[in-house]
Amino acid sequence: MDYFKRIQCAIEFIELNLREDLKIADIASQACFSAFHFQRVFQAISGFTVQQYIRRRRLSEAAEQLKQSNQKVLDVAIEYQYNSQEAFTRAFEKNFGITPGKYRNGDIELSGQSKINFLDYQKNTMGDLDVNKPVILQLETVKIVGYEYKTNLNNEQHYKEIPGFYGHFGANEYFMCIPNKIAPGMSYGVACQFEDNGAFSFVVGEEVEKESKELADGFIYIEIPAGKYAEFDASGSDGRVQNIRDFIYGTWLPNSNFERREGPDFEITDVMNSSYPDHLSMKVYIPIE
Repeated sequence: MDYFKRIQCAIEFIELNLREDLKIADIASQACFSAFHFQRVFQAISGFTVQQYIRRRRLSEAAEQLKQSNQKVLDVAIEYQYNSQEAFTRAFEKNFGITPGKYRNGDIELSGQSKINFLDYQKNTMGDLDVNKPVILQLETVKIVGYEYKTNLNNEQHYKEIPGFYGHFGANEYFMCIPNKIAPGMSYGVACQFEDNGAFSFVVGEEVEKESKELADGFIYIEIPAGKYAEFDASGSDGRVQNIRDFIYGTWLPNSNFERREGPDFEITDVMNSSYPDHLSMKVYIPIE
């Protein structure tokens, strides 16, 4: 079963359980994805997060129920997983621009969130993005020492924060704290330690010969596992790497014959041949099978 059909199975599960306490891990399991990977693919394809979709669907169904029933606003709020009428009213007004009470008593049509059909997205491509076909490589284990930053997929927080991580790393000359470097000038950015809520670590560092017993505060040692990787050329102006990652997870991977296997993905920047933000010489690697 392909990516789009698998995600649609998760959508059907959401629809059946809109009035229940939905866990991302349970939703993702319907698509046979890890919770983190499911959120990343869902967002790359649709343009919004799983949580945003669930919230909009609940509010849309709640609005319909307000119009078609005599239930108290509080009862509708609790039915759609809001702990209080006040919380429900705030979310409703933020989403629709009107309070539940005014909507129920007025003659206003709302633009709600209908049930999504991911099979419709299968036809979408990012044809305006100039991306060469990836090179499929078999890589050996890569040893990395780097500084660990924390970020999150939610609200595309990672895209906003990661450029700053590189800036912080360089401004503080953290590269000077890395022992046993193999290729100074080749900077690694490694996404790892994925959590179900969308949080993950982004490690900025360099390849080293061996693990070090003692590291400066904030630094960690990680290994990029050996295996098959898809290599994408993300060279260009600052921001292109974000578009490349959206293309990988939203277009290329769902339409390819590959699955993303467990493990970190990473990027390598040739610092000596890059000029920020006009041109970065960068490649992105995704573990596949």
